[in-house]
Amino acid sequence: MSRRRPADPAALSRESVLAAIKAMGGSGDKRGLARRLDVPVEQRALLRRILAELESEGLLGRTGRKGFASADALPETGVFEITDRDPDGELLARLRGRDGLTGPSVRLAPGEGRDMRGEAAIGLGDRVLARIDREGSEPIARVIKRLGQSAHVILGVFRAIADPRARGSGRVEPADRKVRYDLVIDAIDTNGAVEGDLVLCELAPGAARPHGPKRARVRECVGRLDDPRAASILAIHSHGIPMGFGEEEMAQAEAAKGPSLKGLQPLLSAPVAKSAKGGAQRTDLRSLPLITIDPEDARDHDDAVFAQADADPKNPGGWRIWVAIADVAAFVTTGSALDRAALKRGNSTYFPDRVAPMLPERLSADLCSLREGEARACFAVEMVFDQAGIKRSHRFVRGVMQSAAKLSYAQAQAAFDGNPDEKAAPLMASILSPLWAAYACLRLGREARQPLEIASSEFRIQFGPDGAVSGVKKRETLEANKLIEEFMIQANVCAAESLEAKTQPLVYRVHDQPSKEKIASLVDFLATLDLSWTKGQVITPARFNALLRIAREGPHADVVNEVVLRSQSQAIYSPDNIGHFGLNLAKYAHSTSPIRRYADLIVHRALIRALHLGEDGLTPDEAAILDQTAEHITACERRSMAAEREATERYIAAFLAQQVGVIFAGRISGVTRFGAFVKLNETNADGIVPMSQLGAERFYHDATMHALVGERTGRRYQLGQPVEVRLLEATPISGGLVFELVSEPLERAPGPRNSPPPRDKRVARPKSFRKRQKR
Repeated sequence: MSRRRPADPAALSRESVLAAIKAMGGSGDKRGLARRLDVPVEQRALLRRILAELESEGLLGRTGRKGFASADALPETGVFEITDRDPDGELLARLRGRDGLTGPSVRLAPGEGRDMRGEAAIGLGDRVLARIDREGSEPIARVIKRLGQSAHVILGVFRAIADPRARGSGRVEPADRKVRYDLVIDAIDTNGAVEGDLVLCELAPGAARPHGPKRARVRECVGRLDDPRAASILAIHSHGIPMGFGEEEMAQAEAAKGPSLKGLQPLLSAPVAKSAKGGAQRTDLRSLPLITIDPEDARDHDDAVFAQADADPKNPGGWRIWVAIADVAAFVTTGSALDRAALKRGNSTYFPDRVAPMLPERLSADLCSLREGEARACFAVEMVFDQAGIKRSHRFVRGVMQSAAKLSYAQAQAAFDGNPDEKAAPLMASILSPLWAAYACLRLGREARQPLEIASSEFRIQFGPDGAVSGVKKRETLEANKLIEEFMIQANVCAAESLEAKTQPLVYRVHDQPSKEKIASLVDFLATLDLSWTKGQVITPARFNALLRIAREGPHADVVNEVVLRSQSQAIYSPDNIGHFGLNLAKYAHSTSPIRRYADLIVHRALIRALHLGEDGLTPDEAAILDQTAEHITACERRSMAAEREATERYIAAFLAQQVGVIFAGRISGVTRFGAFVKLNETNADGIVPMSQLGAERFYHDATMHALVGERTGRRYQLGQPVEVRLLEATPISGGLVFELVSEPLERAPGPRNSPPPRDKRVARPKSFRKRQKR
């Protein structure tokens, strides 16, 4: 019998995977692909990583739960549904099969969605019969005939038509900026909607008629535009963020009780004792002065910390650090109504004015929250570090703790700086000073590890008594924030290491290194700034940090920081470990925020099972579907991020709506074929400068330089460039901002210039851009 030939790791590449998929007819599943490529178990993680990368780039698409398909599997002609737009504004479509949308996204031929022989423009949700053209570098769909609209729901604002002849009819202004047409609602289809209602509507039968506006009918009223919270309401419904809890879920939460204080195991006991029921006995941690340090407005407290010098003479200058985490697994058991609700949400979603929690408030803000002075069930890890900040050992226990104090980051930082307030002053000698010294030790280890150091800023929206936005303030990142962050990172490392040591399946938090394509693009760009990046060397966070340090000494610090950030991959959850590139860690799993992340709850259950800490650990059935769970919670995280971002954009647009005509300072945050995006310094708001607002000269997009370049002069507007812009429009319903550039372009870059694209490949100046954007 011939032996199975092991795969050559060097041969497992994007190219070999795409070639194998093509040989399979353009579609298949992971298991079949692994068999075809003879991929051994130890290389399965690399295969998953390549497939995820190809999917993120649109070269592959999902077909069912575990299947995938490439463009090779697309038929010569088929029914496609318009699902999105690319950064250049062109329509993207996916094949409509018997089981729904399938396969990768394919771009419609340029201009085909704009004007079809006098018919109304094609838009999101439309279905078309299209032919796939494979002559170019990528397949494109050429529309043969429009077939109608899908039953997708559009969210918008109902506007009553004042004309008496309209007889109660109205129109809906879509909240999605990608939908550039209003919907007409006949009187019989308004469902009671009145002027200013936020409504969910669906396209009416026959809405795809050749001439005239699209018709729709109101399905549900979800709020009011004049409600100060309208921005969050729109984001919640646009992205399907679950709100509220059912009767069974609430009943379970209300019936939950705090931890029993009987039969606790003393802290200094060596082995973990067993209770009478066979589970692990909880350790009494109430003697440890653990404290919580959180944002000033935090309502739930996931984690508490304590540090003390290590008394072991074999570890001079070393530290013992405790991190205690809310023991959510004790309240949310596998398969329960609460568990199903938490899994459905995947995580809590944080809007500027509210939270859509993963767990009911009875748990998230009470029984699971490590509140000051109250006994709480916890999952704790004790870590021992040497004087260089290198971890020597760790151990996990399930215990009962009692927070000695609740401090904000600002309070803790003031105390660290020598200015403690009345609450922090009594904690200085016994708690805060040791914490600060332990953090200084861990910082040595962090500096030796060299995680990726990319500059970023966060902003907080402030609200007045009436609920309206009163301002936007930049969040200050304090050393107290970094202390908690580093303690949590180390606890997460301990979780991953313990589970790997026990060969227990888990969900890792993984972050891949940048793809070869992104590195190649970065190298080309750096060459335009006379900055070098040696090809062929191993890609590490330290190399990026060195590049950023060099850039900070010159005029291009902002643009290099931005391009380095864009070259990075997105972190995801996965049962296969590829390490965390950004943190420069080989093993990493989220475990410190189980109140707001389902991934952490999964890791806690895995630790309970692996370390024999109770009967409520990860079940075999859960372990068998960790790949599906990881994909689901990653998608939930993306959904929440998009909803949070859109709500923030709408709130800021509402705040700026009274400042049209004002000039703001900012910097160019993106360049595309149809204009430049500018991020304002004061509010972090993002808006577009259409090509028509760049001045008299015609500009074209130079992708290598990340710039818009004047055809005649070669002068340019470049990514990261500081500019001044005048606000032309602010549309709160969509969050859209339109600017006019006030600043002059940069002088022509030295050296040869890339040739402008052929005339027929350029995007014409959109004269009606402002008209389309205006609501």
